[in-house]
Amino acid sequence: MKTEDLKNLVKSIVEKVTVLKNKHVDDKNTPVNYACIFSQSKEEYEELLEASRKIGKVIQETPTGLLFHIEPLETVSGVLKLLKIRIPDTTRPERGDADFTISNFPEFEKKYVSKSGFKIMRKPDFYMIELIDSDFDVRAYFSNPPLDRQLNI
Repeated sequence: MKTEDLKNLVKSIVEKVTVLKNKHVDDKNTPVNYACIFSQSKEEYEELLEASRKIGKVIQETPTGLLFHIEPLETVSGVLKLLKIRIPDTTRPERGDADFTISNFPEFEKKYVSKSGFKIMRKPDFYMIELIDSDFDVRAYFSNPPLDRQLNI
């Protein structure tokens, strides 16, 4: 995979997730701070890693894939610097996800967590709200604190 194809895929995922977010969330100007490509096969995973290494460096190894700090990539929802390539996973048939920075998280949580499609997911160091809509082949996340802040990027 060429780096240009990788960048276009990432931009496309962020664009789709932005449309998903805007369908369900009133604040249209939330900036993206992280994106993830869900690889669909072992071969694609290796290709995506190879291309990602050309535009960034691995900053975290997780059980579900590698996280890259990439050269700034302009998207419809702002500049992206964090990209994860996810290992193929049957629970993630979608194409990918993006995570948005929410300025007032407690207010956001109170307003949306009880609505259809939204779900809280607690992690050891943070928690996030997941948004899934079957009309979309992507997922949206809202993390507290956002990943860029967790990693001091």
